[in-house]
Order: sequence, then structure tokens, then C-alpha cells
Amino acid sequence: MTAAQHGSALRRSALPVGLILLLLILNTVKSPGFLAVHSVNGALTGSLIDIANRAAPVMILAFGMTLVIATGGIDLSVGSLVAISGSLTAYLITSRPNLPVFGALTLSLGLSLILGAINGLLVGTFRIQPIVATLVLMVSGRGVAQLLTQGQMIRLSDQTLSYWKAGRLFGLPTSIYLALVAGLLLFALTRGTALGLFLEATGDSERAAETAGIDVRGVKLAAYAVSGLCAGLAGLVIMSDTHVADANSAGLYMELDAILAVVLGGTLLKGGRFSLAGSVLGALLIQTLTTTILTTGVKPEANLIVKATMVLVACLLQSERFRAKFRRKA
Repeated sequence: MTAAQHGSALRRSALPVGLILLLLILNTVKSPGFLAVHSVNGALTGSLIDIANRAAPVMILAFGMTLVIATGGIDLSVGSLVAISGSLTAYLITSRPNLPVFGALTLSLGLSLILGAINGLLVGTFRIQPIVATLVLMVSGRGVAQLLTQGQMIRLSDQTLSYWKAGRLFGLPTSIYLALVAGLLLFALTRGTALGLFLEATGDSERAAETAGIDVRGVKLAAYAVSGLCAGLAGLVIMSDTHVADANSAGLYMELDAILAVVLGGTLLKGGRFSLAGSVLGALLIQTLTTTILTTGVKPEANLIVKATMVLVACLLQSERFRAKFRRKA
């Protein structure tokens, strides 16, 4: 990374880091013990641990969404894929007792990968607008999840999959490590190979990328497939936390969280430059904001309004025309 690129990355990180610190200060003023971390029977507990734990599924979703947005696309289906992954796993565990849990997990993640790849095929090969192509799976996917559960909540035993979220390693929840591993693997894939450059080139200009010999269709297929896989993993983490597969509410509005995390992290919605580390900060900011809203007694419904407003503000700040108007006034 050049000095200019390093400086640009620091500037992109300044907003989410500053907002996180501001929210933490506000919470600490209201509750002096907010930042305290305690060890209970070898498990680390406290608001900071809870924020990181609950942000893990959004982080995982945001990793996949980052790659999609880098190509200039969008994936509205990730919330439904979260529901499909959890519902299929619960269905297989309860209806196929002879099937190992690992087999159920593999099938669920495999299906998520395939469905994500279908999105990529529709967008890259058949040139369907991303918002339309993924909207199809967003709507039909939740219907598939409801068919798997027959519209009912499937409750799992406390032991089944509990280690995915409730398990502890060195005092921290397993979900944090899952998000960390997923992020590191994707970082190595995008920055250790040419894939990252291909993603950015595709997002900057498809025509120029094709002229340079880049397989734009293959790049988009890979991005959406990874997004589907990340959504499937996030679905398993969420289900293991609640011990319930609920096709009606699992993953609901999580596509908004994923998009917001990516945008707050500095990735441009128009495509091109992207930052996986920024998406981590964006996810932490969203969860810190959610925790703040809950602890201050504000109605939870206000959370959606705040998130939608943040998406709008982030989009306006990324708009060259919007910024140009302010520069002219100055």
C-alpha cells in the first residue's frame, strides 16, 4: 500500500471510529460501568463483549456485501439467505437424525453458495440489474425458508450448535472468532491475489476491465457466490444463538445492516475501491448504536428509522454532485 492509499484508508476509517468513540463516551457518562469487562467462570462478559458478539453476524454479511458493492452491484437477498440457511439446518437436524450435524452445516452453506452464484449468473451473464436479480431471491427465498419450516419455529436442543455462538474460546464468544476468520480469509483472497484488483476494476469501469482482459462475468459470479456463502454462515451463527429457526423473522432487514456497514466503512456504492476492515468498523458502529438506543430507553422501532437515515446521509456524502453543491456555496 502506497503512502497515498494508506492516508486515504485512514481518512475513510475516521468517521466510523469517531462515531463509535462518541457513542461509547455517551454510554459511559450514562452508565459508568459500561466499559467494564468481567470474567465469570472463565467467560468474559460486559457491554463491549456483547457488542462484538452481536455484531459478528452483521460483520460476516458485510464481508460478502463488500465484494458485491465493489463490483458496482448490490445484494438484497442476504436476509432471505440467512433464513434459508438456518431453516435448512434445523430441518435436517430434526428430520434426519442419522445425518451428522457437520453434514447439515455443509449442505446449508453449500446451498447458500449456489444461490449466491445464481445471483451472480443473473447479474453477470444475463445482465439483469442487481437490484432486480437479487430482489427475486429476497422474496422467493423467504418463501423457501417458510416451506422448510412449514411456517413454524423449529426449536433445537440447547446442546445443538450451541458452540457456534454461545461457545467460548479464551473467554470470548465463538462467533467473534468465526467473523475474524472469515474476514482474514477474504482479506487474504482479495489482497493476496489479483481478485481484489479485478473487483475494483470491474466496479470502476466494466468496459475498461473487459478491454484489459478481465473476466467481468466471472468476477461478479465470484462476488455474489461469496456473498451467499457469508449469508449462510451468518444464518448459522444467528440460529445457534437463539436455538430457533424462524423463517419469518430470521435475517429480516439484515440486508440494510450489511449495506450500511459497508457504506459506513468507506466502500463506495458506485463500486471500485473497497475496505473489509472498514466494514468491520461499520458493523461495530451499527451494533454500538443499537445498544445505545436500547439502553437509553428509546423504542426499538426507532432503530430502523435511524439506520435508514444513516444510509441516506452516507449516500449523500458519497454523491459527487451533492458535495459539489457545498463546495460552490463555500
